Amino acid sequence: MGSALAYWLTRLEPTASVVVIERDPGYATASSALSAASIRQQFTTPVNIRISQSSIEFLRASGELLAVDEFKPDIGLTEAGYLYLAGDAPGLESLRLAHAIQTQHGAEVALLTPAELAARFPWLATADVVAGSLGLRGEGWFDGYLLLTALARKARSQGSRFLRGEVTGVTVRERRVEAVMLRDGSRLSCGSLINAAGPWARAVGRLAGVDLPVFARRRTVYVVACRTRMASFPLLIDPCGFWVRPEGNGFIAGLAPADDPDDPPLEPDYDAFESLLWPALAARVPAFEEARLERAWAGYYEMNVFDHNGIVGLHPDIANLGLMNGFSGHGMQQGPIVGRGMAELILHGRFITLDLSALGFERIAGKRPLRELNVIG
Repeated sequence: MGSALAYWLTRLEPTASVVVIERDPGYATASSALSAASIRQQFTTPVNIRISQSSIEFLRASGELLAVDEFKPDIGLTEAGYLYLAGDAPGLESLRLAHAIQTQHGAEVALLTPAELAARFPWLATADVVAGSLGLRGEGWFDGYLLLTALARKARSQGSRFLRGEVTGVTVRERRVEAVMLRDGSRLSCGSLINAAGPWARAVGRLAGVDLPVFARRRTVYVVACRTRMASFPLLIDPCGFWVRPEGNGFIAGLAPADDPDDPPLEPDYDAFESLLWPALAARVPAFEEARLERAWAGYYEMNVFDHNGIVGLHPDIANLGLMNGFSGHGMQQGPIVGRGMAELILHGRFITLDLSALGFERIAGKRPLRELNVIG
């Protein structure tokens, strides 16, 4: 989010003075670098669908947009679709409702019967499936670390400054941020302060007296080897809660833990693979009976526990404090477009290209959640 904002600010206003304060310049614990980095159109809120439609266009053009000198980044965009499965009548009704919303807003999505699923994906066990929703275009995955570093490299080439440091204090006077203090004792004055701290957004917000419902929730990504070749494999989301998709010569997979504590240690949960994930994978894709766990890593969702949607815009009580927080697992795909919207808000006082006001902090303060049905835990 921070690198995307720096890119757009210096693209839209080349004379802008932009400083990105980065506690972890190697991105060792950054959610962007540890993300499974996927993109989908299959949301159920219009604003999220519109963001994804704009994001896929950005990702397709990222080589040209983020080129620096002769270097054109290749983020490995693979548009193989998302496949949501339903295993009962309520699940089928949810897919139908989502399909109506998605197609109304221009997403290319197909509802498939069990027979159609079996014909298209012969490796898939469908005996307990009642329907599937498949994204036909504009969905897939990419290299999140390459997108992150390409945005940062381009932002630097346009004049943004990336500063290693950690914000430990925020000075607010007369409803405006005046400056931030860093751990090394330095002080930076600012015309605007934008909180793009990911899983650590709540801690940064508190420095300015703002309470954000954003917590770090650990998610483990498992790298799985399987000897069986399976063609046309989308990102599969099972009714029991796991997801799996191809990665290189194998697969990566994950599932939301039943116990989901706030701000846990950033360590992989290896036990869950043997006890929960592997049996579920093999039941849905029989070829995974021979699967082998090669390695795993953990990253944080910046979970907005209020409604699982991003918080975007200026804080209503602190005029120059911007928020880009709480994207709850879909921030990587939304980052390029949220960055553009926030840049427009800072430079022009309003969203121009795409109206993101539905994601404003006002809904948090007013206790008006923006409910998203297609949440991937």
